[in-house]
Amino acid sequence: MEPDIDRFYRTLAREAPDAIIYADAEGLIRFWNKGAERIFGFSAAEALGKSLDIIIPQGLRSRHWAGYREVVRSGESRYGAGDVLAVPALRKDGTRISVEFTILPFHDKGGRTLGMAATLRDVTKRFEEMKALRSAATVKS
Repeated sequence: MEPDIDRFYRTLAREAPDAIIYADAEGLIRFWNKGAERIFGFSAAEALGKSLDIIIPQGLRSRHWAGYREVVRSGESRYGAGDVLAVPALRKDGTRISVEFTILPFHDKGGRTLGMAATLRDVTKRFEEMKALRSAATVKS
């Protein structure tokens, strides 16, 4: 029996343990899955329609938006080709976390960028462990 492929895709995107976020060309959040709720602490109702600024640390926003606008303009990103970007992010309670993500630009039939989906994973624990290992190795040197 053939699975209901549309249902499969919707369930995968909605229920994935990694955050899947879609923002339109202006950077307003239009999709926020359960993984995003778990990682960032905002419910979908709190996040939908808001700017991505809710998860971007203040000091990184200008750099983020410059890159975002460039991807919207060009329609391309190396982080859509499998390269992973690691950056700090913010939780609802203000806690900084470390995330790794890839993005997938969405285009209309004419090639204009409509927005981007990002798949993000919280790597804070691994980042802190690596930092501790580097610190311990420096102390021994």
